[in-house]
Amino acid sequence: MTEILDGYDRRLARTATGELADLNAAGILEAADVHVATRLAELVDESDPLARVTLALTVRAAREGSTSMAPEHARELLAAGATAGDSGVQGGTEAGGGTARDGESEGNGGIESDGGIEGTSTASPFELPPTDAWLDRVRTSALGEAGVLLVEHGLVYLDRYHREEVQVADDLARRAAAPQPSIDAQMLQDGLDRVFAEATWSEQRSAVQAAAGRLTTVLAGGPGTGKTSTVAGLLTLLLEQAESSGHRPRIALAAPTGKAAARLRESVLGSLAGLPAQDRDRLGSDIEAVTIHRLLGWRPDSGNRFRRDRRNPLPHDIVIIDEASMLSLTLTARLLEALRPTTRLLLVGDPDQLASVEAGAVLADLVAGYGESGPVVRLSTSHRFGQEIGELAEAVRVGDADRVLELLDAAAPGGPVEHLPVDDVLGADEVLRPRLVEHAARLRDLALARRHADALRALGEHRLLCAHRDGPWGVGPWNDRVERWLGETTDYAGRQVLGRPLLVTTNDRGLGLYNGDTGVMSLREDGRVVGVFGEPTAPQVHAVSTLGEVDTAHAMTIHKSQGSQARSITVLLPDADSRLLTRELLYTAITRAQESITLVGSHEAIRAAVTRRTQRATGLRHRV
Repeated sequence: MTEILDGYDRRLARTATGELADLNAAGILEAADVHVATRLAELVDESDPLARVTLALTVRAAREGSTSMAPEHARELLAAGATAGDSGVQGGTEAGGGTARDGESEGNGGIESDGGIEGTSTASPFELPPTDAWLDRVRTSALGEAGVLLVEHGLVYLDRYHREEVQVADDLARRAAAPQPSIDAQMLQDGLDRVFAEATWSEQRSAVQAAAGRLTTVLAGGPGTGKTSTVAGLLTLLLEQAESSGHRPRIALAAPTGKAAARLRESVLGSLAGLPAQDRDRLGSDIEAVTIHRLLGWRPDSGNRFRRDRRNPLPHDIVIIDEASMLSLTLTARLLEALRPTTRLLLVGDPDQLASVEAGAVLADLVAGYGESGPVVRLSTSHRFGQEIGELAEAVRVGDADRVLELLDAAAPGGPVEHLPVDDVLGADEVLRPRLVEHAARLRDLALARRHADALRALGEHRLLCAHRDGPWGVGPWNDRVERWLGETTDYAGRQVLGRPLLVTTNDRGLGLYNGDTGVMSLREDGRVVGVFGEPTAPQVHAVSTLGEVDTAHAMTIHKSQGSQARSITVLLPDADSRLLTRELLYTAITRAQESITLVGSHEAIRAAVTRRTQRATGLRHRV
């Protein structure tokens, strides 16, 4: 059993007893897991310690993003607690900072807390029976009979997530069995010839052709594969189909976060510029995109229910959801139940990126569950970055660690792909300081010169991404380093206000700023310090006193970078034993780069990231 070195650790459940206390002391369960399990067991008069432990492990699984608890994963946790000297609970859910206003999405943070309860252990604090016997006891326990725990597909569910998973699968099946939209095949063919005339758009053409006659489509593809161009083409051709009926379809564009919604609108408008004039005019420029929370209508009396539901469905004929990899199971359930039976739904995203910070991996489950059939259409050819970054990203995506290291070892210094092999933070300091100070100094100079547009452009030239929020490899210490280094280059050695890159951590509809937006501190013409946000072509200037919660963003977490991009990306990898180091995390980081990517870390860390998958136990892929 682990010896607790700090009796005031927030993860310590000081009132716990019995098996739950032992597992908490071992760092396998945190206080939240113990307290929820203890209270629910008391309510149903549960006397079986195995059932109570199972409930606590299932709560932990949900806290870490799974919709269910996989018995084999529970065994791994217990084994790790028994053999690791300082294993502890290596995690906790950190939602990326900030809170949402007006019920809008908080963003896609992820599991970002570091470390565990330290100590030593010599034996597992709780022995589990064989899996079949274990699950049978859970089924017949008081918690099982009360419906608190459910067992299906060899997984253990909390009631809420089981109901939502079944509902999502049933709603999708119902939509698949319903009469599909009728289309004029010749009109569609002529439209495809017009909108996707170039041979390079053959994948997008096929995707639109498949989606035009379906109520539900999952459009999957990596960065730069033309997903937004496909969306724009589909919309204009669906509007053309509807012209003969005299009814213009009502269209909703939405995304899980405010930043992603803003980028969706910008991307669709950008794609329209490449369409023939008649199609560009048909869709128009008054396109709006909102968060899914805003689309569904936030309710102040509920954290996971909305004004739009089965009794009060959305009025739209076409609903398009971008960045669908961020969709949680709960939000997907609420979205599906708010659609009318005849509403077309298009889910757009990259199933290989990081999943929602909340429970579920819906997009990945749908792509894996449907396979090559059903509503999934996949785009595979990237037009965003060059061959070198594309090859590296693909090798990471498929989990080929040998190929990844081969590409990195063969990469030329200063090229599109670069690897700086360092084994400790001091080594990272040495190799990163010049480029980080150069970028920070350029931001400061542009801010002092009141060149708002150029400062925003410079902000998008380089981004330092970290896996962790805290700790030696985390965002916090690296932001402090850059500020200290920058201060050492100026007459004023304190923190540099002007040129400070900003990351918005709360949604503010009044200012038009959303969680995940980036900006820079600059000077107004009258000499006052302001925050500048938005696109370089249309900077939004706000007085500092009006800004809500913002963080310094010389560095940001990979989770927070999701949905954004920069010309050059530097990725700081932690030690190989970091639990956050996964294939999905590394893939997401690499695919933020437009022109160049630099990986800073050891060969061991890179291999660990490529070979380690994010563990999320869900049953949705089996249900669809």
